[in-house]
Amino acid sequence: MKAFKLIFSGGGTGGHIYPALAIASGFKNTRPDTDVLFVGANDKMEMKIVPKADFKIKGLWISGLQRSLSLQNLLFPFKVLTSLLQSLFILLRFKPDAVIGTGGFASWPLLQVAQWLGYPTLIQEQNSFPGIANRLLGNKADRICVAYEKMEHYFPLHKLRLTGNPIRFNMLSSGISANAAKSFFGLDPQKSTLVVIGGSLGAKRINELVANELLFFKTHKFQILWQCGAIYFDKYKNLSCPEVVIKSFVYEMEKLYSAADIIISRAGAGSLSELSCVGKPLILIPSPNVTANHQFHNAQVLVDEKAAFLVEECDIPESFKITFKKLATDKNLQKEMGQNLKALSKPYSANEIVKEIMELL
Repeated sequence: MKAFKLIFSGGGTGGHIYPALAIASGFKNTRPDTDVLFVGANDKMEMKIVPKADFKIKGLWISGLQRSLSLQNLLFPFKVLTSLLQSLFILLRFKPDAVIGTGGFASWPLLQVAQWLGYPTLIQEQNSFPGIANRLLGNKADRICVAYEKMEHYFPLHKLRLTGNPIRFNMLSSGISANAAKSFFGLDPQKSTLVVIGGSLGAKRINELVANELLFFKTHKFQILWQCGAIYFDKYKNLSCPEVVIKSFVYEMEKLYSAADIIISRAGAGSLSELSCVGKPLILIPSPNVTANHQFHNAQVLVDEKAAFLVEECDIPESFKITFKKLATDKNLQKEMGQNLKALSKPYSANEIVKEIMELL
């Protein structure tokens, strides 16, 4: 039986990287002899995360346009041309059987060239409002796997497959106890733990909130495990103490989730897919700086199912303490919210996407 060769491309944030890793790992579980190559953007987080998952990766010279006036934007046309040429050489040398994209800076040039050359392509869109890369690629893609209904507004209906968002396999199989997870991070196994995750890059407003309310959390007898993001770590690391563990980034996310009694998080689609499988009480603070305010809409779906609380950034001064106190002091509410959240989970989405790739092959 022929050994398949697949290229995966997606990056810039964990929301693009981890779905790609989940699909690649799922395919390798089905066909261990598959030769997998990742393509990412130079100097972005995928260049560190993907090798840690034991996959090969090549980088392209590509980045997104800056929203503000920037000299970096003058380089953008040259980066696009260079990344297209780099993609061409990668594809001609590797000769994949199919190319899978999960969005992000590097996925557009790689999949665009793959489509020009006639390679089968599949894209996976995590959000209810597609990113720019996937919107550009959708018309020529052979399959489009999505997590939300009514995506025919953006993509050809006959190509759509409602699969949900893939999550990392170790989220389902870690088996680590809450006490062991807390001990792993140097926390007291007997104390309630608030886990704070502002997305893979960190979240400025959430970090400010946590820094300002450390005494409030301690008053409610919570210790804190705080992933603040690499660009914020130097600013907040001096707040570390036995009851406040601060990390720039956490690779062992299954342990992070296991350690949590309550979680504060952004509302990226990939994060919500994992959090649904984890089923822990949840306060969502969506980023307002995303296309079509899609994080708010992602969060509202969970709120409607009584599976999470939602606090918008603009409402933090009036609403956050009231919301946190309500959740922290009501064990029945915590249990009910966790159960409702878990009922929304789609833990085997990666397997559904693997089936779609197999059909292409």
